[in-house]
Amino acid sequence: MIEKRDFYIDGAWAAPVKARDHDVIDPSNEEVCAVISLGDQADTDKAVAAAKTAFPSWAATPPATRAVYVGKILEQYNARAEEMAKAISIEMGAPIDLARNSQAPCLPWHLEGFLGAVDSVEWVRPLGDHAPNDRLVMEPIGVVGLITPWNWPMNQVTLKVIPALLAGCTIVLKPSEEAPLSSLLFAEFVHDAGVPAGVFNLVNGDGVGVGTQLSEHRDVAMISFTGSTRAGKAISKAAAETLKRVTLELGGKGANVIFADADEKAVKRGVLHCMQNTGQSCNAPTRMLVEESVYDETVKKAIAAANAVTVGLTSEEGRHIGPVVNKTQWDKIQDMIQVGIDEGAKLVAGGTGLPEGVNRGYYVRPTVFADVSNDMRIAQEEIFGPVLSIIPFKDEAEAIQIANDTVYGLTNYVQSQDGAKRNRMALALKSGMVEMNGQSRGQGSPFGGMKMSGRAREGGLFGIEEFLEVKAVSGWSSD
Repeated sequence: MIEKRDFYIDGAWAAPVKARDHDVIDPSNEEVCAVISLGDQADTDKAVAAAKTAFPSWAATPPATRAVYVGKILEQYNARAEEMAKAISIEMGAPIDLARNSQAPCLPWHLEGFLGAVDSVEWVRPLGDHAPNDRLVMEPIGVVGLITPWNWPMNQVTLKVIPALLAGCTIVLKPSEEAPLSSLLFAEFVHDAGVPAGVFNLVNGDGVGVGTQLSEHRDVAMISFTGSTRAGKAISKAAAETLKRVTLELGGKGANVIFADADEKAVKRGVLHCMQNTGQSCNAPTRMLVEESVYDETVKKAIAAANAVTVGLTSEEGRHIGPVVNKTQWDKIQDMIQVGIDEGAKLVAGGTGLPEGVNRGYYVRPTVFADVSNDMRIAQEEIFGPVLSIIPFKDEAEAIQIANDTVYGLTNYVQSQDGAKRNRMALALKSGMVEMNGQSRGQGSPFGGMKMSGRAREGGLFGIEEFLEVKAVSGWSSD
């Protein structure tokens, strides 16, 4: 069993001030795979103090030098990528191939994107020709508290830590206590890359403890949080007393609009995207909106695609899905599947209980509901499991109305061969992102939402600028 009780504070591994063990559960077998410590106020204070002390020097470090340190973090990952994949697989239940090919590689993908974007930052920029002696100066905001989730651990750690470093901020990271092993390994990367002491700090803890302590701390200038909308509200309230900046990446209930002229792979693609990572993605297309003329055919295709999704052990190679992260999530998903049945939706694949042949682990049957009404709970609430709701629509106007009829606004999807229609849909859909015909967004494209999905933007130039303050200066000398 892995024992990782220390925190990373001020350039060294430090024992917790007060012992408080926390078991990390391997969701594939329900057994303890590691023991970490949960931090106390004294640990949080030490980490924030170290970051505060390190901030002036790091903020004054030339951006090009900061980028060199970030490049060395990438070198550490490249040397230890398999360790990272195994850590993610164990802690949150990603099948090993998914961990190797999708989860762990989020680190180099986003890191390289940030390195490409940092050269585009105009640290001192003119206001405009009308004010030749005015300048806008971009400065790091200060000490930032970064709170990351368990579902895509390295994706979110990289999207927060790397731009904060490049911006010149110093950091206290609180990863999810459900999936801390990958972040502890990331801290080793930072240390071995030679990042100066105090610039990056890590304190494990839960949301009620370290998460709240960071949100309330007077020496933390900004909180960047990814997680549930419920927790995002709590963080915003906790941070309000000190008027710190709060950026939130929250839940989603993405609509995947399939028109009659969608390509032949659109339905299968949508089902597999919904089921990827066992449905534990905030941008999953969990509502499939289908034009009435192809509805019956689409339901049949969706059933076939869902029935072809296999469930298997995380240690086995292959394209199967693994368990959800813990018993709490498993219970919630089971309850929501039953809610769908009770609401009168038509269960056409999967259902409640463990998959056939499984007797332990938090595995969920790939589930599809047809004939769903958008006012049902399964269409409105984020289930965070491999559960798809299929909803018919008459025409483009009704598709837009149904897609936008949600408190969330993260990612929507459009499937059509009509380019003009796709463009109209993209402009009408109320979400921070729209992906069409299976084409992923490019490196550096801003990830973020609207409404109850939060309003942060992560990735590329936008992600770096989230950690910068704008200072307006008049009377600037060009001499």
